[in-house]
Amino acid sequence: MEKFPLDGLRYRWRSRIGTGYAGPAVAGGRVFVHDRKLARDASNPASAFDRGLIRGTERVVCLDEKDGRELWVHEYDCPYTISYAAGPRATPLVHQGKVYTLGAEGHLHCLEAATGKIVWSREFTKDFGCKTPIWGFSGHPLLDGQKLICLVGGEGSVAVAFDKDTGKELWRALSAREPGYAPPMLYEFGGRRQVIIWHPEAVSALDPETGRVFWTHRAEARMGMSIASPRQVGDRLYLTSFYSGSLMLRIRGIEAPEVLWKTPKASEKDTTMLHSVMSTPVVLPDHIYGSCSYGQFRCLKTDTGERVWETFEPTTGRSERWGNAFIVAQGNRYFLFNEKGDLIMARLTPEKYQEVGRVKLIEPNNRDAGRLVVWSHPAFANRSVYARNDMEIVCASLAQK
Repeated sequence: MEKFPLDGLRYRWRSRIGTGYAGPAVAGGRVFVHDRKLARDASNPASAFDRGLIRGTERVVCLDEKDGRELWVHEYDCPYTISYAAGPRATPLVHQGKVYTLGAEGHLHCLEAATGKIVWSREFTKDFGCKTPIWGFSGHPLLDGQKLICLVGGEGSVAVAFDKDTGKELWRALSAREPGYAPPMLYEFGGRRQVIIWHPEAVSALDPETGRVFWTHRAEARMGMSIASPRQVGDRLYLTSFYSGSLMLRIRGIEAPEVLWKTPKASEKDTTMLHSVMSTPVVLPDHIYGSCSYGQFRCLKTDTGERVWETFEPTTGRSERWGNAFIVAQGNRYFLFNEKGDLIMARLTPEKYQEVGRVKLIEPNNRDAGRLVVWSHPAFANRSVYARNDMEIVCASLAQK
């Protein structure tokens, strides 16, 4: 579709689900989504920052991709102790007939994709003696060959690799006060495959086969907010966080990296470069595009971090704390899905932000931010877009009429 229809998108189906931040996954004619159901007499705190013991269950829901019909549900007891207790954070991972899910309290499941039957499971807090992070376990598992590499936490086990078929531990690595929320990433630098782990104290590169540490560079993220995925561009690695801002490293094989540039001042408001909250920027050889701390959508020069332009147009329309839009590249344009539930088609260039079209995809109904938001990443497949809020998941066609 080159532009959105004037009367909006055609919805293929809608299905009721529970609450959560985890985006949907689409594979093999099925849609998988991870959600939460409160116990009948339970409620979340009035302030999303507050923590307590909130009774409820987490569910893995499998839907038919054609019509949204529920095929199976795997549900398990899961009291919450976290802030922002809406539900799971990590999108399901689907591979060779299995679906892997990570819950907000550290329940890792491997299920049969066809039936929802448990193949194996682990519970991070019990198995590794770690504490649930303040905002829950959020780092998406990374599949590499036979290994499922996860962000866990605890002494010597910030990163753990499991056998994808049995759940057996293969290796563990790194120690930190808390694991953060950025998913493990697999890149090649200097001819060596490296698993990049960014926790709130440092960024490290590991040997994916053994967990051996190649190098570590101190890269602090205040309040544990290492969230956005580290991004590779050539021989460089880019990091961004809410308070600390941006850091660009040159990776020299398995030697210690070189700092090319970084944000000079840590701040959530007085920002110069890019202080992303939860959305991972697009990092190109010449320019970087992404959402900053108060909804400023910015373009930076990749070589220096210098800001080229900014606009609030695709995010919140005005300055809003944690204002957000997720970015997906598609050909010579981008799809942006913002916290208001708008799906935007845009061109991003060093000259300007150019909006091609905008439609309302789903209603924002999560109140944790102090305003109504939708903070879950959409999925794109089968010439369709799939998006969820705290009540439903929708599938809308992007096929050219």
